[in-house]
Amino acid sequence: MKKLPIGISDFKELIEGNYIYVDKTEYIYKLINQGKYYFLSRPRRFGKSLLLSTIRYLFQGYEDLFKDLYIYDKWNWNETYPILRIDFSHLSITNEKEFEDQMELLLKEIGKEFKYNYQKKYKANGNFHLLIKKCYENYNKKVVILIDEYDKIILDNIENKEKAEKIREKLKGFYSILKGLDEYIKFVFITGVSKFSKVSLFSGLNQLEDISLNKEFGNICGYTQNELESYFNDYLKDLNLDQIKDWYNGYYFLQDKLYNPFDILLYLKNKTFRNYWYETGKTEFLFKLLKNQNYELPYLNKLYYTSDILDKFDLEYLSIEALMFQTGYLTIKEVKQVQSEEMYILNYPNKEVQQSFNRDLLFYITQSYHNDKTYNLKLALIHQNILQLKHQLEIFFNSISYHILKKEFVYQAAIFGLIYSTGFNIILEDTTSKGRIDLTIIVNNSIVYIIEFKVIENTQDKGKALNQILQKEYFKKYLNYHKIYIIGIDFDKNKKHISNFEYKNIK
Repeated sequence: MKKLPIGISDFKELIEGNYIYVDKTEYIYKLINQGKYYFLSRPRRFGKSLLLSTIRYLFQGYEDLFKDLYIYDKWNWNETYPILRIDFSHLSITNEKEFEDQMELLLKEIGKEFKYNYQKKYKANGNFHLLIKKCYENYNKKVVILIDEYDKIILDNIENKEKAEKIREKLKGFYSILKGLDEYIKFVFITGVSKFSKVSLFSGLNQLEDISLNKEFGNICGYTQNELESYFNDYLKDLNLDQIKDWYNGYYFLQDKLYNPFDILLYLKNKTFRNYWYETGKTEFLFKLLKNQNYELPYLNKLYYTSDILDKFDLEYLSIEALMFQTGYLTIKEVKQVQSEEMYILNYPNKEVQQSFNRDLLFYITQSYHNDKTYNLKLALIHQNILQLKHQLEIFFNSISYHILKKEFVYQAAIFGLIYSTGFNIILEDTTSKGRIDLTIIVNNSIVYIIEFKVIENTQDKGKALNQILQKEYFKKYLNYHKIYIIGIDFDKNKKHISNFEYKNIK
């Protein structure tokens, strides 16, 4: 039985070490035959480095590694090319001098293979230019350039805008070298997590094709359900595929739903549901950004153009939606056609991200973890104990500092975060024929809780939340379910607590 390729990003090591390789060479073959300059954005640990490694060994002519793969009988193995692979994932840079110093070390190391001596008077940009030409001259072949995690050193400094801007300008000059060397270049592939604006970073490199949301290449990284069941069948015996899918599947880049390889491989090894991907390093800056924006959650159940979640992400415009999508906390859940354009609705990809993100969001809101409250709330929902549900919500709000609750959107973000962290199927702004439900909770595909919230300042407004559900008959959408509860919650804006909690058992 072949081994699980956990943490293996070198294609040669993977094949020779008898690890499972999910064949992505059909996508690579199409890319090489259709174009020359590409950019791909994917979340952390999604297989980008392995993809670049596979391309590297392909262009270097390692024929034996590709036996039994799609591309094997379609490739000219007699043609080999010089490869320049630049990996920013291992660099730690906080200023312009460190950029020059570390790029000097990196280019010196790469230059040894091609008998190129680094020349300090030209700095990183000039040496990159000369190195490409040297490779071409030495081999009499065009050069393949592979750049991994191109944005890592910007994201590392994103909390300090001034530092990040200076590093971005250094990178801009470095990448601009490519635009004048087309005659020496065979193929360019650049990967990263975030797509900073082309105008500011890839200035002049207009031929760079972004395939991040290209339907033809949506599955180029990650595992589909079919790939999971085909390649890892020996590891799936006696496992609940529906549970696995619920926990780890759900990333969508307009082709098929995908698993993050890191997540699913660790689950297959340990056979225990855990937040494997999330635990490897969350985006702390994201939570600080949310906190600074009054905890408002603007990113769910709204329509976004492609440019809203990709092109409009830059240091001058830090979009929460773009950051959450590109880093993997959100994915595309629904595609709508609006005239001639596609628009997207975003949501959490799976149970792992939904639970983990909202637990951390609660911590940033309240400065305290609420695992006990999440657990008790979960039991109340499962056992249909509405009074206990009310009790847990009241305890939760009473545990939040009054000073924190002064901010207008905190109460809503807090309650949504608490309920989301239970891991149940949660629908915000749930659309019906007569309006939108604030919050729908579906427990074990049989119990439905329909909840409406109202922030009130006057006692005469008491009861409006439940009345709205009854008047607009929101519950009719769920009449096929075994149990339906409707709940109206009034939150007193002045006293900062739940002033009224009403419910009815509809079914």
